[in-house]
Amino acid sequence: MTDRASTDGKMQPGSPIDPVPFGKYNLLGLIARGGMAEVYRARYKDEDPPKKLLAIKVMRPQLAREARFVDMFNREGQLAMLLRNRCIVETGEIGRIEGRHYIAMEYIGGRDLTQVLRRCQESNQRIPVPHAVYIAARIAEGLAFAHALTDAEGRPLNIVNRDVSPSNVRLSYDGDVKLLDFGIAQALMKFTSEIGVLKGKFSYMSPEQIRGMPLDARTDVFSTGIILHEMLTTEKLFRGDTEFALMEKVRKAEVPPPSNFNRRVTPELDAIVFKALARDVADRYQSAAELARELDGLIEGYRFDPKELRQFMRQMFRKEYAKELEEMQQALDTRAGQIVSSRDPVPDSTGPFATQSATTEPAPARPKVPTAPPPPKPAPAPVAPAPVASADDAAPSDDKKGGFWGSLFKKKK
Repeated sequence: MTDRASTDGKMQPGSPIDPVPFGKYNLLGLIARGGMAEVYRARYKDEDPPKKLLAIKVMRPQLAREARFVDMFNREGQLAMLLRNRCIVETGEIGRIEGRHYIAMEYIGGRDLTQVLRRCQESNQRIPVPHAVYIAARIAEGLAFAHALTDAEGRPLNIVNRDVSPSNVRLSYDGDVKLLDFGIAQALMKFTSEIGVLKGKFSYMSPEQIRGMPLDARTDVFSTGIILHEMLTTEKLFRGDTEFALMEKVRKAEVPPPSNFNRRVTPELDAIVFKALARDVADRYQSAAELARELDGLIEGYRFDPKELRQFMRQMFRKEYAKELEEMQQALDTRAGQIVSSRDPVPDSTGPFATQSATTEPAPARPKVPTAPPPPKPAPAPVAPAPVASADDAAPSDDKKGGFWGSLFKKKK
């Protein structure tokens, strides 16, 4: 039987009310659409009750006609499946259904670091220093895992991300920090002129990358240093009126101390930033693991609890978080195309939002029922649906929208 998802050569996105079968998955709606693929929220078809949601990335059929793009897409998925680390978005499988090439990944509710920095600028806030250090440490931890990965014979895979930037760092509403796009950063290198995935990201490149020199893991260390500097200052480290001027600034790698912008930055943290951003690779941290150790050592002095990042994310994106919870509940509570009332509790499960409503934001206690029947009351007015915070808060459906999944595929400027 042909899945409804692929009838008439066009993917049907489905919804929580009307899930669309796609192999062993049910599609629950489109998350984002880009030049190379479309991403759908999904869950396992036969999982009852559903325990978690997935993100299914489906390659566009026009690209699937060319073997080189299929190979590129598959190599992305194969590499991503090797990266099993708490600081990297997990990929479950790659495959093909009804001629559609897809990659199944974990679904993470939250915002990317670009959106967090933008919200800080809009609200005249900063990411607190301990939070910034913790985020940078987890970025370095994920990179260190990838850099050290070996094949079955123990030979180094020499993975270098080459595209470490705020748009590729996901901060979940649970306080997790996740890297993404190792596979696409490497697989697309020789196709950048045609797809444009890596163009326009000079602000986060290393001097040797700008010069076109051979790269190793230390280029990712430099990019992590740029992100840390930006989190501490809420200002881009390298900027220029023209592309050439920007590239020149990256080549020179002249770095002002973050403490010039943020008095809460200590000399010790300044020193870590400077070493990560050393222009000469020999003067830089020689591994992401070394950078992670330095940052984690600094975190101990702050007595930072990772739960503080969860609280920070939920407060900064209060409306978006509430909307995410509502959509997650709808997706997980659907039974045969029917949605359980939103007044019902979220079912206990192992999904990313399984117990949040019950454990972190409990509903107020209901008043006691009076012993005598109360006088009759007029019928309550219908409740209006909750408003969406803004157009950007809704899941993007084209390249013009922002957000996590849109940032995976849209052409960088």
